[in-house]
Amino acid sequence: MPYIFAVTIPYTAITIIFIVLATAVGAFVRKRSRDKCLKDFSQNMVTLEETSGKAIWGTLRVENTGLEFVYPEKHKDEEGHDEASYILYKYEYPKIGALIRFHDELSERNKKAREKELKRTYHPTALQRFKRKIKNVFKTIRDSVMEIVNLLISQAKKATPAGAVLTSQDKYVSRMKQELMGSVGTSFEPLLERYIGQKVVLEMIKGDKVFEYCGVLKEYTANFIEIMDVNYKIKEDKPPRKVDLVVPRKYGVIRHIGE
Repeated sequence: MPYIFAVTIPYTAITIIFIVLATAVGAFVRKRSRDKCLKDFSQNMVTLEETSGKAIWGTLRVENTGLEFVYPEKHKDEEGHDEASYILYKYEYPKIGALIRFHDELSERNKKAREKELKRTYHPTALQRFKRKIKNVFKTIRDSVMEIVNLLISQAKKATPAGAVLTSQDKYVSRMKQELMGSVGTSFEPLLERYIGQKVVLEMIKGDKVFEYCGVLKEYTANFIEIMDVNYKIKEDKPPRKVDLVVPRKYGVIRHIGE
C-alpha cells in the first residue's frame, strides 16, 4: 500500500500540472486571438451577407468566440420580442458569405480612419514592407517551433521514460497544442504576400455564380481575405456601391493582379 501511494502521488501531481497549464494557455490564447481581417472591421457599421442570402446590419463587435452586430436601434421580431443585436458564434462562421463595409454608411470618424488606413495600405512604403517582413519571419518561426514541439512530444512518447506520463496526459497535451495552433490566425501565403497593398481581382462564389471584384489587397489570414475600395452589388439589379470586403477563403480567391 505505501508503495502504491508513493507512485500515485507523482502522477496525480503531473495531471494537476497539465490541467492548470492547459487551462492557463487556453485562457491566455482565447483572450488575445481574434482574426486580423475581422478585427479590421471592428466598431464599424458592417453588413453580414450569409450564404443563405440573409443580410444582417449593425456595428460590428469582434470577439475570439464570435461576432456581434449591434443594431442602430431596437426592433421587434415576428413574435414581438425586442432585439438589439445579432450574435454569430465562431462555429457558425461557415454561414458567412461576406462581411461588407459600405463607405456611405460609416460615421465621419470611421470614414477618416478608413481613408487613413487605405493610404497606409495602398502602395506601402519600403519601411512598411520591411516591418511586415519582420512580422512574417516571427510567424514562420512560431509555426516552425510548433512543428518542432509536436515532433519532440511524439519522439518523447516513444523513446523516453517520460513517454508513459505524456501518453497518460495526452488529452491535455492535445488541448494545449490545439489552443496554440488555433491562435495563429495568419497562414503565410507567399503568392499573396507580394501583392499586399496592390490592386487585385477577387473571384467570389455566390450561390452557383462566380463574380469578380477589383480592389486593394489589405490583409489575409488562414480563413479570410480582406480587400478595400471595391465596387460591389448586394443584388444584381442594384447599382454598385463603394465597399471594403472580408470574404472567407473558401468562397473567395485572389485570381489576378489588377495593376
